[in-house]
Parts: sequence; C-alpha cells; structure tokens
Amino acid sequence: MQLYSINTGYFRLDGGAMFGVVPKSIWNKLNPSDENNLCNWAMRSMLIQEENRLILIDNGIGDKQDDKFMRHYYLNGDDSLNKSLAKYGFHADDITDVFLTHLHFDHCGGSIIRSGDKLVPAFKNATYWSNLRHWEAATQPNDREKASFLKENILPIEESGQLKFVEPTDGVQFSDTMKVRFVYGHTEAMMLPQISYKGHTVIYVADLLPAVAHLPIPYVMAYDMFPLSTMQEKKQFLTEAVDNNYILFFEHDPVNECCSLQQTDRGVRHKEVFKLEDLK
Repeated sequence: MQLYSINTGYFRLDGGAMFGVVPKSIWNKLNPSDENNLCNWAMRSMLIQEENRLILIDNGIGDKQDDKFMRHYYLNGDDSLNKSLAKYGFHADDITDVFLTHLHFDHCGGSIIRSGDKLVPAFKNATYWSNLRHWEAATQPNDREKASFLKENILPIEESGQLKFVEPTDGVQFSDTMKVRFVYGHTEAMMLPQISYKGHTVIYVADLLPAVAHLPIPYVMAYDMFPLSTMQEKKQFLTEAVDNNYILFFEHDPVNECCSLQQTDRGVRHKEVFKLEDLK
C-alpha cells in the first residue's frame, strides 16, 4: 500500500479564532497574520492506495461556491484536488471511497460539484463515508455550527445513493490498513483515521490538532463546540501518541505535513517535522 499527501489549496482564517484564548503576541509568532488578522492554512487531504481500494480522506473546500463566499476565505496557491491527484497518476473517477472526517465546509466541499444546474458527486464511482451521529448533527445543525455545515455540500451525497455510515465504535476497522478513532470536542463524532504504514502508525489528526502549533494543550480553536472536551481529548491522545511513537499528519498546517513527538518539560511537543513521502 501507499500513502500520498493531496494538497487541495490554501485559505485564510482569523488567527484569534484558530488559537482561541492564546494571545496574539504568542500565536502570531507561530503563524503570522496579515493586516486583517488572517493566517494562511492548508487544506491537505490524504490518499490511501490499497490493493483494491483508493481511499481519499477529506477533500478541501471545492470550487462550486459563489465569488462572495470564496473572497471571504481568500483561497490562494496553485494546488487543487484534481491537480494533486493527477500528480500521482490518479483521476477523481479512480477513487473508491471518500472518507469524511467531518462535514465542515473546508473538509467536504470538494465532495460535490456543479454539473449544469445540478449538484452531483465529484467522485462518481466512490462510496462516501460519514457516521450517523455526525450526519444528524450536520443535517440538523445548531446555531453555532450552522455556517460550517452547508447543505449543498452534504445533502447531494445522500441523494446520490452513494452514502454509507461507519459504525461509531472507537477502533472500528475501516479497511485493511485503517482503523477509525472518534473525538467529540470539535464537533459531534469527528473521525480520525489511524493507518498502519511502513511499520508506523500514522494518525490523520484533522481538527483535533490543526497544526504543529496546536500541540500545547490550551491551544484550542474557538470553532470547537466543547473546548474543554478537546483539551481532554488532546491530552489523552498525545500521551498515547508519544508512548507509541505515532506519526501525526496535519490537515491545516501550512508548512508541516507530518511530525514525530517527544515528551518535554513543557508537555508533548514535536520532535521532527517532515513530508509524508519522506517517511521511511
């Protein structure tokens, strides 16, 4: 099997929102903001090539939203989902499974494209995977998350008949090489892929840890539904991760794809940062 890093592009979000209670005098050294207080962030997917499956984990913001929406998030960079797939010799029609960690627009927007006046799956041969607890939270959103769960990204998946649900049990086996972990602080039942690869355990940490800069326990996004739960989940996960030499794969870090971990007198911190393709 083989893993590929799939960069779908970059966007900008408010630095204060991304770092929560952490003062700007601190977080601005980690990811410097522009004059509008916006920091640049990646939308990095992962492709898992197994013997009989090609699994895409998340797919970025997509390109079907109107200009007003796109301007609000300052999309930038030369990368796109299809361009990154083509780099490794793949096409959207080759994807067998689209695994969605959660249904916030920057993680699932590429799932659906416009075809004339219709909204259709971008991956016509794929099964789309969510879980029922999260699906219900996304399709019946609370007022806080409503702006992140866009119906045009979500409902056409169900209407296509290509939607299936993962059993919401921590550690459930999804494929030959991938298990699923569940966390609940950022949003209801977010799924974290845990992948066995080249003798390592690689965790796609999604929005539990958006970037290397979020490793300190109090560095929690203001977007999280339950920040105290996120902090507890981070603490437990990072202890397990450093004890078991996990490799973390970051969806939103604009610079770092992966890192190893070490215990320090300040808590768990990164040891080495590197690209997924350099993992031996």
